[in-house]
Amino acid sequence: MTFGELLIAMYIFILAIFVGFEVISKVPPTLHTPLMSGSNAISGITVVGALIASGTNNINLTTILGCLAVIFATINVVGGYAVTDRMLKMFKKK
Repeated sequence: MTFGELLIAMYIFILAIFVGFEVISKVPPTLHTPLMSGSNAISGITVVGALIASGTNNINLTTILGCLAVIFATINVVGGYAVTDRMLKMFKKK
């Protein structure tokens, strides 16, 4: 790994930390439990990172693992929002 590649990887990592912090801090506590909001934010960042990892022209192990990561992280995000929606429906008046 060259210095330029390492610098780009560090840039993406630091950007992911910043985006994750902003996403988690913007979620009102009345809508999500801290665990659910943190899980959804981390999974959303995982989707972005997996898209970057799988976006190559060659089909190799990195591309396959990136595609699997996109699938599993997307399932986690959708499931988290489904659980949150179901939880919020419990508090609505009939």
